[in-house]
Amino acid sequence: MKLPFLNHTAQRELRKPAPSSIPKLDNLQVAMQYKGARMGGDFFDFIEAEPSRLIFVMMDIAGKRDEAMHIAAAVQDRFREAVPDLFTGADVNEAQAAADLNIVVNRTILEAAGGVRCAPAFLASFDEGVGTLTYVNSGHTSALVRDGEGTTELESNGVPLGLFSHAVTDAQLWVLQPGSTLLLASKGLIESKKGFQKEYGFKRLVNVVKEAQFSTAAELCAQVLGDVEKYTHNADAENDVTTMALMRTAAVRSAVAGGVR
Repeated sequence: MKLPFLNHTAQRELRKPAPSSIPKLDNLQVAMQYKGARMGGDFFDFIEAEPSRLIFVMMDIAGKRDEAMHIAAAVQDRFREAVPDLFTGADVNEAQAAADLNIVVNRTILEAAGGVRCAPAFLASFDEGVGTLTYVNSGHTSALVRDGEGTTELESNGVPLGLFSHAVTDAQLWVLQPGSTLLLASKGLIESKKGFQKEYGFKRLVNVVKEAQFSTAAELCAQVLGDVEKYTHNADAENDVTTMALMRTAAVRSAVAGGVR
């Protein structure tokens, strides 16, 4: 299916999303790092909602970068518009709000693309007051949570966004204990390789997160990207290679290595 705006690029300028500001919270460190020039459709954004929530999304929109960023700009507009309505207030049902926001983002992708456009996404709300993470993983690479008990995968529990207009995915709940860290990595990172060798792979990412020694979210991102560069001999990336890390910093302590469970 062709996208309507691709037939009129001379008359219509493709948009790009506004830069995303990394939030600074009292009890949560947030870090974003990526390798090399941006060439694909990786997109992320953050917005804070009262009284103490951080809502964020990370997604990989298929297609050429200009086309993908045009869709991302529409998603960003709708995301920033919908979050205050869905998440503000002490009595919000976060699971319902996250599921509803996922529907809003999904339909925005379909509308902006003028049809089907695969966009795996991880969308979540973190309640800074109690440490709960309410999330929907729509076909995205599993998030990894490392804490004193080990390293856990927050696996996909729904189909990628942008495929079905009536897709509904329930939100999941995880508690980030003080000192625990969540890492998200893009598909481009998992598929990194040099020449015809094997892809970097999710298993290697798990091992790096499991063994890494770090005390900040930014240090974990840097170690992951450093290992990717080592594996690929710093070859030019074929797609966006992106990492996002969140560390709950109340009573911060260096993360303790542990096994996947």
